[in-house]
Amino acid sequence: MDRSFYELVKLGKNFIKTKIFFPKARLIRFPFDVRGKRYIRYGKNFTTGVGCRIEAYKFFDYIPEMRIGNNVQINDYVHLACAEMLIIEDDVLIASKVYISDINHGNYSGKNQTDPEERAKERIISTKSVKIRKNVWIGENCTILPGIEIGRNSVIGANSIVTKDIPENCIAVGNPAKVIKRYNQNSKKWERL
Repeated sequence: MDRSFYELVKLGKNFIKTKIFFPKARLIRFPFDVRGKRYIRYGKNFTTGVGCRIEAYKFFDYIPEMRIGNNVQINDYVHLACAEMLIIEDDVLIASKVYISDINHGNYSGKNQTDPEERAKERIISTKSVKIRKNVWIGENCTILPGIEIGRNSVIGANSIVTKDIPENCIAVGNPAKVIKRYNQNSKKWERL
């Protein structure tokens, strides 16, 4: 049987499942794993690739809140994890194999830091909200760590690890991600910093 016919049938099955289980979404490609669905809100035209994991965990005093805006597209094997707050605003594009989380196993700064001898799986969960503002593009294989805000219209280059906030209208790349360009509204050009 022709591969394109098989792909069309698979797409049709995914579309039907989407409309049954996620009626506001545009298309969810299965397999798709969602945990804590009652803590997750998504807008119109939400789209995912295959193998995505979206998880909102209720721990202790935290009641998680994950909000995914309108026209958000996340591609294959993206993992979103939330125990406090993870906000992805409208028109965000997330490439494949991206990890975004507001959760740490342990506390590694400030007061009450974790003892390194404590078993990793028994370390206290610490959280810091993550906010991805409107019209952000996150490239392939990136990691967005807890406590980060990425400003609107910014681009995160492939394979970057975001450890600090990224201002709006910027391009950031690397490990750790650093801003390398900023859009100049007067010249209408991306200018290297």
